[in-house]
Amino acid sequence: MIDEIKARIESELEVKTYIQKLKFALNNGARIDFQVKRLVDENRSQKYTNQYTVNTLFPDKNPADALKKELLTLSVEDYMRTVKDLRFPKRSEMREFGKVYNGKDDVYIKIRVELLGVYGNTTIFIMSFHFAERAFSPELFPYRKN
Repeated sequence: MIDEIKARIESELEVKTYIQKLKFALNNGARIDFQVKRLVDENRSQKYTNQYTVNTLFPDKNPADALKKELLTLSVEDYMRTVKDLRFPKRSEMREFGKVYNGKDDVYIKIRVELLGVYGNTTIFIMSFHFAERAFSPELFPYRKN
């Protein structure tokens, strides 16, 4: 199981730089590619799916707009780890973050920023934005200050 996920913890500076690039991309026309329906969701309780989470947290908002707003709030303290994309090994790594909503709901966020094309059309690929199946514990967050 350990070998199944190639994960690492980036330095605090690397994470801050990644978040700066993410925010720059979001503020400069990056396209958001959000996986509403995923194969893994077929065997998962609906409560832990992207679609259910986004509809629950942002019922009256356009999902892409709501997710853009949420990604702009990410900080180094929300960072968990960086993982290889096992299905698409040639693509850039994905970052995992965790945030708490409504003071109690842990939400797992997994994203990739990709520069596509000659003109640098940026896409933010949101693989996961769903309620966490297990409550977050402090040790999951290497840079969280309590």
